[in-house]
Amino acid sequence: MNCINKKKFLIKNLFYIYFTLILSFSSLYGATRGDVKVIESSENIRYLSQKLVKEYLLLYKYPKNMEIKNSLEGTLEKLNNNFKVIAKITKNSETKDMLDFLAYSKDKIVEIFEKKLSEENCALMLDYSEILIEGVNSIEKIHAYKFSKEEQLLMLSKKMEYLIERINKHYMAIHLKLDSVVNKQAMNDAIIDFEKILQKINKLNSSKDKMILKLLHYSWQKNKILFKKTETIFVPNLMGLSLNSLENIVSELTFFYSKNQ
Repeated sequence: MNCINKKKFLIKNLFYIYFTLILSFSSLYGATRGDVKVIESSENIRYLSQKLVKEYLLLYKYPKNMEIKNSLEGTLEKLNNNFKVIAKITKNSETKDMLDFLAYSKDKIVEIFEKKLSEENCALMLDYSEILIEGVNSIEKIHAYKFSKEEQLLMLSKKMEYLIERINKHYMAIHLKLDSVVNKQAMNDAIIDFEKILQKINKLNSSKDKMILKLLHYSWQKNKILFKKTETIFVPNLMGLSLNSLENIVSELTFFYSKNQ
């Protein structure tokens, strides 16, 4: 199985296993089926909000690249679908209020996507993506329940997927000179968060996942070298390939945790 097909396989099976197995634990910790689905969709929105802006910034840099444009359209559709899932399921008044608030930012993102590519719109996309993160963080707190050790590992690995996209988003923003100081700090914060999660996983892990973790640490250290030289070297294609490799390893780890609950 080649790298691309392997990733598709992992992602396809991840959400099925994640949703199925997490439901089996929910009754133990007082979570409802709706809570589980809301948390799942919130995690998706967190990840997609970063991926969307990263792709928009890439499209601004390479406006004739149809592959980026098509991927951006697909990401936007997935973002909308996950909002619809939460809106359909939740009966919590606070969550509904937050969704109404976030709907404005989401609609603005859609409007920006339909307009001409511009530096101003790139900056707006960055701002709206941060609002989405703040909103889904609040929604997850409302629907939170106590995770088992296995679920903790799964959620930590999913947060790593989100942080990879977040790092890449700010990496692109720095080199487009979009408030470089703020984006450099945000990128460094995300790098620190990623390494904190690695430390947590190392403490919780079992002997069975050590080989994947070893590959993850190796790949992460290689990527950090590029990030440290971000002020002098801009290599989006190389960075894209390197981060794809890192994402594949994290996806494999996520899949491992999902099937070992």
